[in-house]
Amino acid sequence: MSISMFQASVPVLVRGLTNLQAIIGKAQAHASEKQIDPTVLTGARLFPDMLPLSRQIHIATDTAKGCAARLAGVEAPKFDDVEVTFDELHTRIQKTIDYLQTFKPEQIDGTEEHAITLKMRTGPIEFTGLNYLLTFVLPNFYFHITTAYDILRHNGVEIGKLDYLGRQ
Repeated sequence: MSISMFQASVPVLVRGLTNLQAIIGKAQAHASEKQIDPTVLTGARLFPDMLPLSRQIHIATDTAKGCAARLAGVEAPKFDDVEVTFDELHTRIQKTIDYLQTFKPEQIDGTEEHAITLKMRTGPIEFTGLNYLLTFVLPNFYFHITTAYDILRHNGVEIGKLDYLGRQ
């Protein structure tokens, strides 16, 4: 049995974002319970030169929506990266999940060899669809979700591995 490009992308990204939603929910409840200004958590970083929680979420959602759009050969919606409150971050994640759920397998399956070019600050990077998904999208997506998790865990939010992995 083989796995399709759709199966390896959209459902995986939706699951990661759904788990991130739950983690953000626990962080919001933690801030309320402990009477912590929520922006302390949404602006928190692991180290001064790292991006804060809100930017980790912006990048994870941009990576997810960009993946589906590029593989399907359509333009991704543009988000303004202004969300900083928990409610705004929840809305952004949900908008991304809703967008991902508009894709059908036939839009993404068979894109393994499609040429994908990313415009980066250092210049363009060329991928095939499969290499883009496996060597750029998934590692980048999980890096930013993991960093968001780590920021919250480091700040005392009671989350664990099962929150990150989610329930089956």
